[in-house]
Amino acid sequence: MRNLVICHLTSVHPPMDTRIFTKECSSLAGAGYETHLVAPDAPEGVHNGVRFHSIERGRGRLNRMTKTVRAVYRKALEIDADAYHFHDPELLPVGLLLKMKGKKVIYDVHEDVPRQILSKYWIPAPLRKTISRMFEAFENFAAKRFDAIAAATPFISKRFASIGCHAMYVNNYPLLAEFMAPEQDWSRKEHAVTYVGGISVNRGIKEMVRAMGHTNATLLLAGKFIPESLRNETTKLAGWEQVNEFGHVSREEVQQILARGMAGLVTLHPIINYKDALPVKMFEYMAAGIPVIASDFPLWREIVEGNECGICVDPLDEKQIAEAIQYLVDHPEEAKRMGDNGRRAIEQKYSWEMEAKKLIAMYEGFEPHSRRTVSLQKRASSQ
Repeated sequence: MRNLVICHLTSVHPPMDTRIFTKECSSLAGAGYETHLVAPDAPEGVHNGVRFHSIERGRGRLNRMTKTVRAVYRKALEIDADAYHFHDPELLPVGLLLKMKGKKVIYDVHEDVPRQILSKYWIPAPLRKTISRMFEAFENFAAKRFDAIAAATPFISKRFASIGCHAMYVNNYPLLAEFMAPEQDWSRKEHAVTYVGGISVNRGIKEMVRAMGHTNATLLLAGKFIPESLRNETTKLAGWEQVNEFGHVSREEVQQILARGMAGLVTLHPIINYKDALPVKMFEYMAAGIPVIASDFPLWREIVEGNECGICVDPLDEKQIAEAIQYLVDHPEEAKRMGDNGRRAIEQKYSWEMEAKKLIAMYEGFEPHSRRTVSLQKRASSQ
């Protein structure tokens, strides 16, 4: 008897997406499952044990939500897997259709989308609440029919569990193997802090730039402006002359940038979709061994102050942000202590290696008992 054949589906994310490919698909392939990934513009062939299947990326949001979604469904049927694991809300109808064909279906919820809709700049403000409520009703209807919900945070998991779904959280914690850098020489660190990720108003770019003007430090800024027009506005702010901009960078370049800085910024605005989120960048800063300067949200404060790995600030107060930056730049020994604490916390509590075990256990629960026993015996004998 064969193990489950698993197929991950995305119409939005790039094929080498860190959560989808690097963490989830690669972990499943490493556990012995035949694992497929359908993604726009994917490189055909097998990568890290995962079989890639390309679909054409739609041009524009409407085209993607119609033509690309249909292409995902057609490719999914061609593969004829036992279990389908999809990653985008626009694929909810695809999940329902696959469920009607008797397949196991898992919905991977990266964001609390109904709350996220409330801050979408491209949706007219008067329509956001109505669209949010309509989407949540449909999402709940669909989710109850799927076999499992793999949520990126405990908050999202609780939301789906409260309506009767089989929900679990698979946190998007960093891979330890990605951040196994040699011991850092703090005497050679730049007087700089870092920000890596999507760059937007709600993620605090204006406050970060203005804060730099109150320090003698540099901001190492990597990522894409959302929308692109925001860049022109941001470059006019006081403090921009202390920004070193890298644009979109590779995973390897992320590590190089983090190694240069003395702290990492994650000063997202206090909007509803962020307060209960677990931002990947915060944990990547910790994994890289640098302290975190984070928004003073209760959940984040518990992590940052509880592990003594950074400073929490009011994300709307540029002077508070500046004071935290200057303190860490002026006190490298304290910054190193906090960075070491953060790295230790990742090793003990917040690594992907621990989350992967939860994901694999979920799939083992889908297998018939006899098949599951054979699978476990094979894995045990190979270790």
